[in-house]
Amino acid sequence: MSSGGLELPPGDSGHEGGPADAPGGAPDGAPGGVSGGMPTGVPAGAVSLAPTAAGSVRAGAELDWGADAWSEVRTRAQRAGRAYIWLNLIEQRLRAVVGAVLRPIYEPVHGGDDWVVAAAGPAGQEWVQRAVAVREVSRRKGYLLDPADDNVLSFLTLPQLRELMVQHWPCFEPYFDDRREIELALDELEVTRNVVSRNRALSRAVLEQAERASARLLEVLGGGAGSPGADRLPIDAVEDLVGDRYADVISVHPDRVRLQRQLPAEDLFGGARRLDAIGIGLNLLVQNFSGRRLVRLTEAGCRVRLLFLNPASSAVKRRERELGLRKGELSRSVEMNILHVRRVRAGLRDPSRFEIHVFDETPRFTAYLVEGETSGIAVVQSYLRRARGMEAPVLVLRGGGARGPARDADHGLFPTYREEFESIWEDSRPVS
Repeated sequence: MSSGGLELPPGDSGHEGGPADAPGGAPDGAPGGVSGGMPTGVPAGAVSLAPTAAGSVRAGAELDWGADAWSEVRTRAQRAGRAYIWLNLIEQRLRAVVGAVLRPIYEPVHGGDDWVVAAAGPAGQEWVQRAVAVREVSRRKGYLLDPADDNVLSFLTLPQLRELMVQHWPCFEPYFDDRREIELALDELEVTRNVVSRNRALSRAVLEQAERASARLLEVLGGGAGSPGADRLPIDAVEDLVGDRYADVISVHPDRVRLQRQLPAEDLFGGARRLDAIGIGLNLLVQNFSGRRLVRLTEAGCRVRLLFLNPASSAVKRRERELGLRKGELSRSVEMNILHVRRVRAGLRDPSRFEIHVFDETPRFTAYLVEGETSGIAVVQSYLRRARGMEAPVLVLRGGGARGPARDADHGLFPTYREEFESIWEDSRPVS
């Protein structure tokens, strides 16, 4: 997803085929063998583990899984796992909403868990009685690990929770504006829920649709983390759950081109309250964010500090030799970028909010540290000997905002690069 959040590795497109329960495959997604070729008529983006054509498989061959088959299985599990996280969040949130609205109405009259039976009414008598029976079995077999789950409401499925909301919509209407939007989002999730519950192949397109619907539904139900406009890359469910494994790194891109597909310059820099950048020429900012936008950004209250490599330093000459550039080519490019931002600064009512410095040290990395009111983000690249900045790998970090602490501040990379920037800034010289 763009989501703006932690990226899962995509599956190998060369091994993606139709659903596992396609003709010739095992029912309910049970893998019956390894596909020797792409089955016909399977949707793009689905992972196929269907056996080869009849007559071409020897006895027991389906037990042998090679590297390609395991790669497909991992891709399938990653997609299903990510979808399950979203579905789990939606179900828990909807359960809490239904309980908060209907319990005060029915429990004083019916008491205990009978309020759920009463709320379901004659139309829902069958499925609510099934939920009661499942709870009793779970009690006897010791499946209830948390006493908070020992109630009938916890055993209702997503469609049943939806049915309760629809049946009693006048009770929910004061809290939610658009019933149709909630139902449409739940409709979009139903396909994903059916696929994940039966361990069938989930295509990338369906997963992305489910993530968008889940984020929209959580926002409507009051369980979202705020408007996406407030966070350039909104924190998604996967980042919340496993983000600690990667400090504050939320995505990695092989080069800057792929970064800008997910995070355009306008989304990265727009709305910033503080922008600090260090690098050789700062092309990501200068060449992708117009001077007029920089003026408006600064006039709106953003403080900008730009730190360029001194175009007259020996470090520029060494970098030109590393990249095989003609003598003076890189230094002229840096000079042009500095002239551009000087013109921007000259057009400001308060030039003191827009500072430009140069440094003479060996450049080790380029970093754009962007902070909003409550959230921050950093784009960091290391300089490689034979690769231009456009071709170097990119780390995207989650940081704190101008008025809030950094996420994972104790062991994150954002504070490390912030400290390094401040150190070099102290030793740099201002550009007049």
